[in-house]
Amino acid sequence: MKVNVKYFGAIAESAGKSEEVLDLEKGSSVKDLKNQQIKKYQIQDADSIQIAVNQDLKNEVELKDGDEVAFLPPFAGG
Repeated sequence: MKVNVKYFGAIAESAGKSEEVLDLEKGSSVKDLKNQQIKKYQIQDADSIQIAVNQDLKNEVELKDGDEVAFLPPFAGG
């Protein structure tokens, strides 16, 4: 199955790209993908990264063909 992965902020800098299409095994979870990409691109501060699937912040979901997965850096607020 193919998913479109988007990277933002410092994560995009670490990955050297803002998006890519990945071919994953059926049944892959968001957690599996996050761990894979953190290792692949040596992304720092992995615990503070949020993941959005189809623009919804969910971390415990099984990915489906055609999903859009966004890796979001820590948010600053005030």
